[in-house]
Amino acid sequence: MWIPCRPARPSSLYVACCRPLSVKGAHVSFELVCEIEPPVRPDLMRVRHQIAVLSEVASAFLIPDSHLGRATLSSVAVAHEVQVMGGRSIACLNSRDRNALGFRRDLLTAAAYGVQEFLFVHGDKPSTGDRAGGLTVRAMMEQVRALDQDPVFAGTTPFRIGAVTGLRPLLPWKREADFLFAQIGFSLESFLRWREDHPVDLPVYAGVMVIASPSMARRLAATIPDVDIPAQLIDAVAGDRSAGVHAACDLVLALRDSGAFAGVHLVPVSRYREVAARLEVDLAATGR
Repeated sequence: MWIPCRPARPSSLYVACCRPLSVKGAHVSFELVCEIEPPVRPDLMRVRHQIAVLSEVASAFLIPDSHLGRATLSSVAVAHEVQVMGGRSIACLNSRDRNALGFRRDLLTAAAYGVQEFLFVHGDKPSTGDRAGGLTVRAMMEQVRALDQDPVFAGTTPFRIGAVTGLRPLLPWKREADFLFAQIGFSLESFLRWREDHPVDLPVYAGVMVIASPSMARRLAATIPDVDIPAQLIDAVAGDRSAGVHAACDLVLALRDSGAFAGVHLVPVSRYREVAARLEVDLAATGR
């Protein structure tokens, strides 16, 4: 049952930690990885506000890498900012904008900043210019695995790397990742069926997104053809702007209670305040 959101509790801008969710009735941690909107201008204030608000429920923060094909601040730089604020960060790196030299530059920067976790992605079609070419997600993974033989990275903490998968059979080379992010979905049954049909011995995070408007739903469906957004949800969002928040939070809690996933990759978009408020209420009610 959907419940109304209350305003987010005031919190310090710089947070002490990110709190993992507990799987109901079990002694297993369930992680909520919240994606934040990276800045498209040289200003970190909005990023800091997102981190402060979501820190009450988030286990970690995912920082996209010029997603939607538009230029944003470096995901490695923003990931470092998350860590300065006391949070755990996962920086996206796409193969679209990089050649081998640029990728090595990013790894050197990350090692210097102490950024240790990455999600490697192909990247959306750029809004300007062409793809850099010459690099694939598979090649990026192979290069990171070879760093233990590279004297330049001697003494640094090994990177943890993740890959993305659709709700289909997993490509064999993706099993070499440390964790997987499953494609955005809106059906608990579809997620559970995929986990049963395609077992993998890796932590898997289910993708959950807040649908903020019917127009957003149409854009998402056009961008990711495999995503099936229920017509009932689109109609609900058209009549109630908070319906997308409630649907996403309901799915997060259902995935937690299923025990089938290590966590959720939650994309709250501009509704991060409402998402934090709703999940705080629900987690308090279930004793998280």
